[in-house]
Amino acid sequence: MAGPEVPPPRDARPLSCLFTATAVGQAGNMMTVVAGPWFVLELTGSPAKTGLVGAALVLGGVVPAVLGGPLVDRLGFKRGSVLADLGSALIVAAVPLLHLAGVLQFWHLLVLVFLLSSINTQGDTARYGMVPALARAAGMTRERVNSVDRATVRFGSLVGPLVGGLLIALIGAPNVLLVDAGTFLVSAAVIALGVPARFNRARDADATVRSDYGAELRAGLRFVVRSHLLLSMVLIATIGNALDKPLTTVVAPVYAREVFDSAGALGLMVGAFGGGALVGTLAFGAVGRRWPRRLTFLCCFVASPAVGFGALALTPSLPVVVAAVFLAGLLAGPINPIYETVIQEHTPPEMLGRVFGTITALAFALIPVGSVLSGVSIQRFGTVPTIVGMGAVYLLVTLGAFLNPRLHAMDVSARDALVDQVPDRGRLRTTP
Repeated sequence: MAGPEVPPPRDARPLSCLFTATAVGQAGNMMTVVAGPWFVLELTGSPAKTGLVGAALVLGGVVPAVLGGPLVDRLGFKRGSVLADLGSALIVAAVPLLHLAGVLQFWHLLVLVFLLSSINTQGDTARYGMVPALARAAGMTRERVNSVDRATVRFGSLVGPLVGGLLIALIGAPNVLLVDAGTFLVSAAVIALGVPARFNRARDADATVRSDYGAELRAGLRFVVRSHLLLSMVLIATIGNALDKPLTTVVAPVYAREVFDSAGALGLMVGAFGGGALVGTLAFGAVGRRWPRRLTFLCCFVASPAVGFGALALTPSLPVVVAAVFLAGLLAGPINPIYETVIQEHTPPEMLGRVFGTITALAFALIPVGSVLSGVSIQRFGTVPTIVGMGAVYLLVTLGAFLNPRLHAMDVSARDALVDQVPDRGRLRTTP
């Protein structure tokens, strides 16, 4: 008689490699967030054109995110992550190389930024899809792993802008983009060498029944549209992203140039938000797992922009701005871990690529509009009036989310059980 099944030993090393790659890649991304807009302002002197570049950056993450979801599911999560990082490195490096060659034109920037975002989004989707399986292999709850995962992103958001602002002064914005290309190569190498091949797919390849690409794409779209909870959460994220992303990529560079006349000030502001968000995310992972998800999610969505937009509108000294932005990031810390945990708990593992791609596209859908409008608004009305208007719209929309009864389902799945409590048979699966 066969004895009881022995669960596989816990192994946190692949999860650590994922966190490392995410931190390095995000640091490079945030260096680009600082260096890219500053480079465009130096090249064109136009806030409106800076807004167009910001719009192209986000537009590349909308439709391609939906279309690429089934491809990520088919390629596998590890392979998709590595290929996306390699492609991103080539595209980022092309911008300064074309500039040094004296042939870079504004439309080149728009095309390259669009392609960069398109490919980078697929890498984010692939890494996100690896989280449940790696969490279970490490014997950790999803909520805790998602908190650490978001903390690594926040860490990159802290380090990247500070380093980027310093490097702009030392080597110039175009060369900072070359450094960013290097971070993508490092991220690709860490995933390729540190994550075993068995984590490439969300489920056993032998059990996977493939339908045609169109059917898989429609299945992902249908799943999100029919889930009232996920759709309600995405709506909040869509409005929030349409306002806070242009604040970082369009408004903040102009604000730093007009008020402080310093790329270093821009790096401090963006880095302070990343630092606050890092602390907030870690704090939530340590003590917030028993907090009511809905109430925490919505309160943070209201309080963070109230502090951030409000402080910028008052145009205080740089230390006050940095402190206020740090507090705004601290309040925003729990948002993404809750958001990602709920999505993972309500999505079949074999559909994570498609569903997350669809959700990402919907959440990013209005950012191009917000980027263009914020750039035009700055030129027509000024920077501070634009910040006041954006903050007012943000608060009205997020406060209204408290009246949405669909969001009460966020608390239904809250639990502390380990991901690996469900025994596996054979190869590693990602069944929750």
